[in-house]
Amino acid sequence: MIDPYAADVAAVQRIPEVEAMLEDVCRATGMGFAAIARVTADRWIACQLLDKIEFGLKPGDELKIKTTICDEIRVSGQGVFIDHVGANDAWRTHHTPAMYGFESYISIPILLADGSFFGTLCAIDPSPREVSLRDLVPLFEKYAGEIAARLDAMRIEVRA
Repeated sequence: MIDPYAADVAAVQRIPEVEAMLEDVCRATGMGFAAIARVTADRWIACQLLDKIEFGLKPGDELKIKTTICDEIRVSGQGVFIDHVGANDAWRTHHTPAMYGFESYISIPILLADGSFFGTLCAIDPSPREVSLRDLVPLFEKYAGEIAARLDAMRIEVRA
């Protein structure tokens, strides 16, 4: 059976700027892992990533959706940024950071032109951040918008 989301993974990998975006995300945040994920109600699929912390994922790999904060972002439509999980009352006991061993996290939704939720641009690291991740939200939003625009353009080309 053909995976219905394999085309989405391939589409993200065809965007030439993605590798540079992920490098810039890691540089700007000081974090060691950045990814673009396809997120649905029942799946989290890595489309493209940069892994300097040996998190162990590669494009096409999946995480159980209910173990991710990206699932919460899909539901709320709002980004999440956590400078230091252990110092944050709202996140210190959350199952996701405990399960995956990260202390800092930022993720922004990727929304297509029709308003549909594609997935997220996210970054994690096992160490807390000394820079405010809130200050980096505009950079993430810019890249998420660029990714969405490229995906929208590819979908239009396919229909033409």
